[in-house]
Amino acid sequence: MAKSLGMVSFDVNYKNSMANYPRKKKTLGHFKFGSVLFSTTLSLFIVGLFGVILIQAKSLSSMIRENVEIQVFLDKNLNDDEISAIRKNLSSRPFILRKADTLGLRFISDEEAAAAFIESTGEDFTKFLEDNPLRDSFVLSIAEEFQTSEQINEISKELEGVSGVFEVSYMTDLVDSINKNLLKVSIVMGAFILILVITVIMLINNTIRLALFSQRFLIRSMQLVGATRGFIRKPFLLRSWIFGMLAGAFASLILFGLITYAKSAIEGFALLQNQELMLILFGILIVVGGILSVLSTLRAVNKYLNMTLDELY
Repeated sequence: MAKSLGMVSFDVNYKNSMANYPRKKKTLGHFKFGSVLFSTTLSLFIVGLFGVILIQAKSLSSMIRENVEIQVFLDKNLNDDEISAIRKNLSSRPFILRKADTLGLRFISDEEAAAAFIESTGEDFTKFLEDNPLRDSFVLSIAEEFQTSEQINEISKELEGVSGVFEVSYMTDLVDSINKNLLKVSIVMGAFILILVITVIMLINNTIRLALFSQRFLIRSMQLVGATRGFIRKPFLLRSWIFGMLAGAFASLILFGLITYAKSAIEGFALLQNQELMLILFGILIVVGGILSVLSTLRAVNKYLNMTLDELY
């Protein structure tokens, strides 16, 4: 009997002590802020970092392609008016590289060609040749969209038909090599992007699903008191949208700091920058962060809404 009274006394005291202990009230839509924000920021940073690499690769590819040139050799003894007419003809062609206010067309006289040859070889052929065998020429930089082997070949044939043109020359092997290597790099990077995107989506989805696990009984309670599915989803989706956009903004800030440091630490890195594409990338990270978070949250909330009470346990 004394033992029973002791147990009752202990139970009453325990309940009283627990009643006085402050309990944290759960609010619908609230879940672990730190872990979700950190994981989403890290995931978006990885995606953004690879996006920066892609932008640098595109800039580097464009710089390499700017070296694809066609040299147009002219007939001998053309006067200045005839050379000017050929220049005007060539400058109107759509395949000429145009960059800002610069036209990818330059004239090399036979004297300039001779001086360059002597400088590169160290042999002065003018000492034993009466006439300069080299010709005046125009060097054309070809726009990137006209750089397939077939297009270059067609351009060459087209230029050979211009009046006053003696011969058209270009490095066939260089064009083929550039196109093949860039295609291989594009395929590899495309496959890596696909794997990376799938991994990031799974990571964000699992992080949010685990964060919402503690809310499953609160969701069930709201259902029992008659709350509609839309009413239950709304605070979760709103909060996840804010978290996702914040994560995208934080990832963008980290990337911006990293790029700024790289500009000062790595020589020539600034030449590969494309400010417009970088701003677009940062905007995409913010929007995608919000969208992925909302979709993952919607999937997790719907899962708990469709569970029975036994399944929730």
